[in-house]
Amino acid sequence: MRKIIRNGTIVTASDTYRADILIEEGRVAAIGKNLEHAGEDAEVIDAEGNYIFPGGVDPHTHLEMPFGGTVSKDDFETGTIAAAFGGTTTLIDFCLTDKGEPLKTAIDTWHAKSREKAVIDYSFHLMIGEINEEVLKQLPEVIDKEGITSFKVFMAYKNVFQADDETLFRTLVAAKDLGALVMVHAENGDVIEFLTEKALSEGNTDPIYHALTRPPELEGEATGRAATLTGLADSQLYVVHVSCAEAVDQIASARSKGLNVWGETCPQYLVLDQSYLERPNFEGAKYVWSPPLREKWNQEVLWNALKSGQLQTLGSDQCSFDFEGQKDLGKGDFTKIPNGGPIIEDRVSILFSEGVDKGRISLNQFVDIMSTRSAKLFGLYPKKGTIAVGSDADLVIFDPNAERILSADTHHMAADYNPFEGMKVKGEPVSVLSRGEFVVENKQFTGKTGMGKYIKRAKYGHQLEENGAFQSANS
Repeated sequence: MRKIIRNGTIVTASDTYRADILIEEGRVAAIGKNLEHAGEDAEVIDAEGNYIFPGGVDPHTHLEMPFGGTVSKDDFETGTIAAAFGGTTTLIDFCLTDKGEPLKTAIDTWHAKSREKAVIDYSFHLMIGEINEEVLKQLPEVIDKEGITSFKVFMAYKNVFQADDETLFRTLVAAKDLGALVMVHAENGDVIEFLTEKALSEGNTDPIYHALTRPPELEGEATGRAATLTGLADSQLYVVHVSCAEAVDQIASARSKGLNVWGETCPQYLVLDQSYLERPNFEGAKYVWSPPLREKWNQEVLWNALKSGQLQTLGSDQCSFDFEGQKDLGKGDFTKIPNGGPIIEDRVSILFSEGVDKGRISLNQFVDIMSTRSAKLFGLYPKKGTIAVGSDADLVIFDPNAERILSADTHHMAADYNPFEGMKVKGEPVSVLSRGEFVVENKQFTGKTGMGKYIKRAKYGHQLEENGAFQSANS
């Protein structure tokens, strides 16, 4: 059925204006004032007093991910439902690979996890843990047939995920030729391993030592090393979950030299700090993820980097584990605490409340950071990430004046705690549409499992045509 959204204020990364939106066959069919004739037989949605944003694009999630002898709590059903309630309509998850196995094996595994479960649209990044001739032969098919145009290289988690510098450099070289974006988890895993073993040998086992053995200098060093290799390869790099000034400085330096280096931060680094890991009764384990939370003064550095454009996106790094039964696996040994937290639902509201409402970023910057820039970088634009005729009708009707308290009692994530427990936020999604269909309507879930579609993405520096074909663009 056709729909028309009336009386709302449309906000994109570049414009803010009042207009009506006509939706037909899952896409935006018209935008204008007084579309009465066009919408004669349409369902009318009154958005008076609300903003209308393009659906959020979360570029960084880990749903149903194996880690540390357990599996992250939210799967593609609960995770995408929570994302929708939070105003996200597209996410990109990570396929983890095993050395020696065909890359398609990992991709098929993630398709099996997500198929018939997701309630919003989704895509995949692919981990590269090794580079050899066999892997290089498989990459064109990964891009052309699967539409996976971003590769993740871990510089940390020694003996688990960590790749060496040769693997990173050869991945950057291949990505340049193939039109892919290389992502890095930038921490010096070798030094972290040494500091971790030292801490344990000295009897330092509490959650705070997770942060103390992963100091910000090691994030800065790895970020700079990755940026240097990117410049040498004349390639493109996206640094995930930037947490500290040291990493921001390296990204800013690389960009000042004209390198194609992009940076993402996460809501947890914008509002939480290292002291949370010191909470008594093992409560600090709730805040163990990597990179770790930093000293509080880093928060304003990150906000300023978002405002100035040195960081461009906000990912959730969603990787939830229950406090009881999962996080507590690390009692007596902080290295056994599963890394990650439930973040996906609160990403958009925290950025609006702490960013827009407190004057740190503009309303248009908010849209760019939470949606548009990720859609452009990861080959989803303009199908996703904007409100324009022909784009998917992924829309968020958002009440900027609603006030609420974030809590595990009211969130829709599967985990038994919320890291932002008790935090007051201003601004809340009221209704969320994915391709013109309600997933959330008046704060009630109305979607269906399986309604989310897998999206094949365009190459880096290209845009996605309406029919899904690839086309050159400078967006």
